Amino acid sequence: MDIETLLYERSESKCELCGMAEGLGVYEVPPRSTKSADDSILVCETCHEQIEDPKKMEVPHWRCLNDSMWSQVPGVQVMAWRLLTRLKGEGWPQDLLDMLYLDEKTLAWAQATGEGEAADPTLKYVDCNGVELAAGDTITVIKDLDVKGTSFTAKRGTAVRGISLVTGNHEQIEGRVKGQQIVILTKFVKKSK
Repeated sequence: MDIETLLYERSESKCELCGMAEGLGVYEVPPRSTKSADDSILVCETCHEQIEDPKKMEVPHWRCLNDSMWSQVPGVQVMAWRLLTRLKGEGWPQDLLDMLYLDEKTLAWAQATGEGEAADPTLKYVDCNGVELAAGDTITVIKDLDVKGTSFTAKRGTAVRGISLVTGNHEQIEGRVKGQQIVILTKFVKKSK
């Protein structure tokens, strides 16, 4: 039996990431190249295009990872981890990553392409006191901040839990205030203990 037939059987003729049933094709999960069903997944054209070109990623499409990340297929787990890592600046993917468990071998495979590594390892996110910030930290706002595009102010002393780092801009973080995801300048926050 060829790989494609095995994948169609395994996936019940649906994309293993989003569940679509049209435009399906075999995707070999890099960097493995044993050309086996274990190293490949069945994906639709939409998923394939967005995997190959991160600039074309449509964030709402990837809400499907909430379900597919629980797959028992290592290739699907690897792609879910990579895509969630790529999108973690959006906030919700970080929550899913926190729940996703990969064994050591699968995690090493997921990390093998360098997905999730900082583009500039010298880029540090620091608060107003020079303390380094990391994704998931809790911070406190140190001055009243008018939130653009809304009618509220983030008051001094507001605690923001589970922050995200804005990719490529070490002066900005994201966090949820009054149920809304906002961007905050690092110079106006201090890390909470």
